[in-house]
Amino acid sequence: MKKTLKKLFFPVVGFLSLAWFLIRVIPKPSRATYPCMKIAFPAASSFVLYIAGLLSSVFAFKKAKKYLHQSRYALFAGTLIAGIVLIYTANITADHKTYALTQSPPDGANNPMGVGQGINPGRVVWVHNPDATDENCTNSNNDYWYQDDNTSQDIVNQMVSDAIQKLTDTQTDADAWDALFRYFNQNHDKGDVGYTSGEKIVVKLNFNGVSQGRDKINTSPQITYTVLDQLINVVGVAQSDIHVGDPNINFDAPHWTKCESVFPDVKYWGQWGGRTPVEQSAEKVIFTSDGKMGDWLPQSYLDAEYMINIPVFKKHHRGGISLTSKLHFGSFTPFNPNGAFHWHYSLPAPDGRGDVSNGEYGAYRCFVDIMGHKDMGGKTVLFLVDGLWSSINWGHPPIKWRMEPFNDDYPNSVFASQDPVAIQSVGFDFLYYEFDENHPTEGENDWGDNHGPFPHYEGSDDFLHQAADKANWAEGVTYDPENDGTELPASMGVHEHWNNAIDKQYSRNLGLDEGIELVYMSGTTAVEDRHAIAEDFMLFNNYPNPFNPSTQIEYQLFEPSRVYLKVYNPMGQLIRTLVNNEYQAAGRHVRQWDGLTGNGIPAESGMYFCEINAQNQTGVYHKSRKMILSR
Repeated sequence: MKKTLKKLFFPVVGFLSLAWFLIRVIPKPSRATYPCMKIAFPAASSFVLYIAGLLSSVFAFKKAKKYLHQSRYALFAGTLIAGIVLIYTANITADHKTYALTQSPPDGANNPMGVGQGINPGRVVWVHNPDATDENCTNSNNDYWYQDDNTSQDIVNQMVSDAIQKLTDTQTDADAWDALFRYFNQNHDKGDVGYTSGEKIVVKLNFNGVSQGRDKINTSPQITYTVLDQLINVVGVAQSDIHVGDPNINFDAPHWTKCESVFPDVKYWGQWGGRTPVEQSAEKVIFTSDGKMGDWLPQSYLDAEYMINIPVFKKHHRGGISLTSKLHFGSFTPFNPNGAFHWHYSLPAPDGRGDVSNGEYGAYRCFVDIMGHKDMGGKTVLFLVDGLWSSINWGHPPIKWRMEPFNDDYPNSVFASQDPVAIQSVGFDFLYYEFDENHPTEGENDWGDNHGPFPHYEGSDDFLHQAADKANWAEGVTYDPENDGTELPASMGVHEHWNNAIDKQYSRNLGLDEGIELVYMSGTTAVEDRHAIAEDFMLFNNYPNPFNPSTQIEYQLFEPSRVYLKVYNPMGQLIRTLVNNEYQAAGRHVRQWDGLTGNGIPAESGMYFCEINAQNQTGVYHKSRKMILSR
């Protein structure tokens, strides 16, 4: 019924989009580059093709009728077939263009749903250290992303240590791991106990890019090494009790070289070269809750007491994003000739190619079953997103990020949480606001399986809504991934979107007792409020505000500093750099923004953020102010 209504609604949406596009662009053609116009254009153009197809089919049918009366049967057959093809094409256009890119998430900002999980409910720790990777890495000719001279093992060790300690509010790694295991066991009716010797652990990695070439990113060897080192030398897990890798791919050479020589008794999955073959469960143990299929899992999943989930920070051409849930498609692939392809049907774009045919909210989503299955999400003691590098899709080279604080560098980040919904919600926001249709890697009208604004596909965060709150479950579906009559909890975690891409604040950051808390750590120093007023500089309100066409931005430095002054839109996209790494004396300084983008195009009316970054002997300081451009 919902899809039928969408199809019937298509002409109205298309007509309004076309009218809006023409009203805005004809008087001022430069507006065609505005984000709102790029959102309207696909629906408008699809409507034009739809109407053209319908009118052409009517013309063809009239001609066919005329030829039939004239007994000109060959022409009758040709025009009849042409009419059928044209009307079919028109309906296909309506079917496949009703799902547009989302300009903003439908549930809006700071609208939490669900119940936060973890020692600190809903907490996600984000550790960012620009020195973790070499920004000059060429990623070719023996200068690849995974090498130790391009990814610092020492810094990664510290980043992971900082993350787990901040996640658990502890002062040592040993206490952090003990807190993680105790919380898990208390919530699985095992009592107030930590890790017990002899218990097995699975560490699930992402090796999707291995078959695509050395330059394609996977889970970083340095993070893998750090986690193994922590488990073995801090927690006290026996090497032989750890199974690690991606079940569908041989444990790759960079990881093997780095890890096996130090931890030789760990079970590294693979089919050759000393690896441990993945054993299939005796029977199907995971089932889709819409009743369509079941599948096997690695027996090591069933035998383990705990799992650590380490995905790569990336988007995906079928699912929108590829984080801790999508990571588990690799758990099915060893046991099916077609890999995990049979699991794609519940994703927003199941066939890829930019065709979002399953984008409505409230559809069945297999990620919810994966998150709740007792041997997958149900055994995960720590979610650790590897954001040292990032890519545009499932098996692609690393790419630098535009948004603040990355500023045209690799993301150099690690994200940690005990909440499976919260960590993916945070990851979604980063990916959503970095990779839109204006991103330089996405091309113009050339989206498909290799690149595109995938997180903007409708329904990309639908699984998070459903995992957060049973009220959002797909109609007629009771999530029961073991098919044993026991449905999943009403909430598996908390979901919301941040207030904006500059401040990146969630409800708990704003002082509420619900929602997500994003804790940012820069280098090895925790910064609870990275936008607090610093003693070493001031950023005054711009004047005038609102303004048209220009405004004055004034700031004061109390000691000589290197200064960056930039203008961003609410999605975190850099609009204009006003001061670029200038060494400035103490005192008051004024800069003017003329309302133009870095390309000299007038910025669209709306809210913008002016952000200053001042670096001096005291430290590094940030401050931002809102500005309103009203044309």
